[in-house]
Amino acid sequence: MAHTGNDGKRPTARHLLRREVPSTVAVLADERDFAAMRRYETFAFDDHTAYLRQMEALLRTLAARGVHITVALFDPVGYEEYCAHARLDPDAPASRTRYTAHLAAAGGTVPYEGQPIDRLLPHLIETAERQATWEYASGLLSRSGQCREHCGEARADEAFARASHALRLLLETVGHGEHHLVCSIPADDAPLIAVLHTRPRPGAEPDVDSTQALVFSTVLAAGLATGRRGGVVLRTTTPDGHDRVRGWVLHGDWLRPLSEAEIFAAYCTDADTGEPVPPEHGVEYLAAPDLVRPPEAHGTGAHGTGADDMP
Repeated sequence: MAHTGNDGKRPTARHLLRREVPSTVAVLADERDFAAMRRYETFAFDDHTAYLRQMEALLRTLAARGVHITVALFDPVGYEEYCAHARLDPDAPASRTRYTAHLAAAGGTVPYEGQPIDRLLPHLIETAERQATWEYASGLLSRSGQCREHCGEARADEAFARASHALRLLLETVGHGEHHLVCSIPADDAPLIAVLHTRPRPGAEPDVDSTQALVFSTVLAAGLATGRRGGVVLRTTTPDGHDRVRGWVLHGDWLRPLSEAEIFAAYCTDADTGEPVPPEHGVEYLAAPDLVRPPEAHGTGAHGTGADDMP
């Protein structure tokens, strides 16, 4: 055991143990959320900019001590609901601490690696939005019931297997290049949108973020399982710098490719007014290839490799 001298030059046993304990810090990323927390008397900050400076200083101090840090997005609405459910006083520092621990357990955190706060926050917001999208889509899947053929398998399982197969076909069919895929299905308040970005690797399969792929497949599966109207758009940037756009719409429980005219009309029509808009310079609008549906796609759980796969 390490010595615990008082000369201040050697770390004490307690300090050594502190390095073994990870920390999670929850941040109020925007001024509106910050303003919502100011109604609590025990919340000691009154300026968002100063708050962020203090938060960045805290992160740097913890990192300098060798502590592993993850950062979560503090949501005042979610916090209020959490306190009501757990019967906690929301105007108490201990309640905020418990909510932060709850966020860490639920996922959607970002590791702190010394990045400036203005670079950390956009990444944190994107991660939290992706987590929320996955949770919402998973809820739609879990409520989708049994398959139509009464095969005894949950429609969610069947739909996720089909969606995962469709994603593999999408990436195999479109060839080389940097791909940006967007899957959108309607939800109660706003479209449910998942984004997947792939980068080519010489002599190897494309670099695909596993978390993005999980969320994309879950959103697509939710659309297939519930029969909601939606679609997939794939934008490919080729090595020569040109962009090519293709699209598919959800049709029943599979994807129907869009023709060149259909994808052109979708991209070159104002969604609000219906008026035509000029096409983007240097962009080709191409007919999408047909994706061959598998005869059956059983055996994969509705959450891919499981709910624990979300960060």
